[in-house]
Amino acid sequence: MLDPKKLLDDLLGSQIPGTGSTVRDKAGQAVQMAKDNPLAAGALAAVLLGTGTGRQVTGAAVKLGGLAAIGGLAYKAYQNYKNGAEPAQAPASGGPDLLPPPADTAFHPSQAPQGEAEFTLTLVRAMISAAKADGHVDDEERNKIADKLKLAGIGAEAEKFLLAELESPLDLDTLVAGAKTDAQKLELYTASRLTIDPDTRAERGYLDLLAGRLGLPDALVDHVEATVSAAKAPAGSAPGSPW
Repeated sequence: MLDPKKLLDDLLGSQIPGTGSTVRDKAGQAVQMAKDNPLAAGALAAVLLGTGTGRQVTGAAVKLGGLAAIGGLAYKAYQNYKNGAEPAQAPASGGPDLLPPPADTAFHPSQAPQGEAEFTLTLVRAMISAAKADGHVDDEERNKIADKLKLAGIGAEAEKFLLAELESPLDLDTLVAGAKTDAQKLELYTASRLTIDPDTRAERGYLDLLAGRLGLPDALVDHVEATVSAAKAPAGSAPGSPW
């Protein structure tokens, strides 16, 4: 049975535990570690889906787990925006000051009107859509991904889900409709921005389009950009990284 929460945790991993290296740096070693160590499977899946761009989610964001980290980052950005602060990338949001969203706010998973599992899958779909934004996932790339996911051993249900999402055409209408509250809209954008560093026009254009479709104010988007950037660091040089 597909575990949405575990899948989201996997997609946010960007480093192979115990190596200090990204999967892209040591692909062959990563495959072997993925076979030997279940924790490595998620990191491998993450890089295959486009998140291994040489930067990683660090510190407290990793320790919190996917759902709490996304909610915490979105809540932090919202609070800074509401308080009239200037967007800033320091102190690092991936550091000790990143907390899960308060339980009595709409950012907390328990407040999801459609249920935590369903919204978690929406976030996973948002991340995959963002990973495909630059168009690099062609038929050949999908075949490579399928082969490596089998080696990674992430589980048949998760593998099937990921490959189906990779095959699916972009459907922004359905994706945006999956966010039922203003807080979820911000979390959806935050998850998308966590997945990619918009280094290409296609990626930047996708994020801008997504923000527009979600109805997010430009100033709030700027706070998300700053907060997420602070939670990511060059791979291998992350202060406070547990690996």
